[in-house]
Amino acid sequence: MNDTPGRNKPGSAPSDGQDDVPAIPGPSSPTEPNDSASQWSKDQPPAGRWSPPTAGRDRPPAPGRAWSTPPQRAGGGQGAPVAPKPGVIPLRPLGVGEILEASVTTLRRYWRTVLAVTVPVAVVTQVALMFVQRYLSSEVPTLHADATPAEQLEAASAYLRASVTELAPTMLVSVAASVFVSALLTVVVSRAILGRPVTLSEAWREASPRLPQLLLLSLALPLAAGLLAFVAMLPGLLLGGAGGASLAVLGGAAALVAIVSLLIRFSLASPALMLERQGIVPALKRSAKLVAGSWWRIFGITVLTQLLITVFTTVLAIPFTAVAFAVDGVGTGSAFELTWTYLIVMAVGGIISSSLTYPIAAGVTVLLYVDQRIRREALDVELTKAAESPSQH
Repeated sequence: MNDTPGRNKPGSAPSDGQDDVPAIPGPSSPTEPNDSASQWSKDQPPAGRWSPPTAGRDRPPAPGRAWSTPPQRAGGGQGAPVAPKPGVIPLRPLGVGEILEASVTTLRRYWRTVLAVTVPVAVVTQVALMFVQRYLSSEVPTLHADATPAEQLEAASAYLRASVTELAPTMLVSVAASVFVSALLTVVVSRAILGRPVTLSEAWREASPRLPQLLLLSLALPLAAGLLAFVAMLPGLLLGGAGGASLAVLGGAAALVAIVSLLIRFSLASPALMLERQGIVPALKRSAKLVAGSWWRIFGITVLTQLLITVFTTVLAIPFTAVAFAVDGVGTGSAFELTWTYLIVMAVGGIISSSLTYPIAAGVTVLLYVDQRIRREALDVELTKAAESPSQH
């Protein structure tokens, strides 16, 4: 498996044993016409997917832009050509910093469209979470040091019921919100790569046909992960006692390793489904092929992104938590003492953080997908052609 920092030569095999990835369009000889459309695999996106959007809605790049002419070195000599950069990324294999920077740049450059997507979704999500915390949270009995086994079992059962009651509706709302946001932002980021703006209505028109399949995909992955964890821990739970508890812990640890491995393996399925118009199973297979050989790199970038988002969310939550306690001293964080004032102040902080972190997470996923295709399939060749072509469907 070739997973070097660079990429394969155009037209070379993307990886060992992969036969169904598209060849790189281009003439086979200097005299042959460049019929790129006929050289793409049938399961790839339509020819206009990476090309400019509808005429009249975008300004095509002016002739002589930086990506079509190699730069000149100081002293008048012509230097080595640099990668074209029509949009938020240079069209070459990307580094970690470039991926994170491009996500932030997309948010900053197209903030009207991005925030038009994320703010309403964040409001709906936080309002739903607020009602769940207010009405569906239940009290869990406190265990004493001398609690009997029966009391411990009852406390564990109460905790499980409370978790399911509170987390199930929250998870459903969160999944639905993430599906909607990731679908529309995938379109926004894919256009931003070419420097093409997109309105909210255009993003919705392009993403809406794929929403049902993306929803099923987003539900299938966590449900499969939960089922795997339950099956791995079931023998220990059935055995009971100290030995059963140890076995359940070992089973849970093994399941966690397997779940993380599979989630990273299938982490690029969402952009594959959206940008290549794949079905659910083909999108999962496509993600697995793109991730193969680059698992640790994608894992590291994903963990780093989530860590940065967590730090940002925590830092932003501190002042809102302080204000919530200052305004409403009754709110102590207990399930039955949370007041509306406390919940509303915390929800405002959640709306702000979610509106800013949704596009970062979605952007990193899409850019990882594009980066893997550049490394494996020389997608930068097609993107460069699309960036230099006049606006078309």
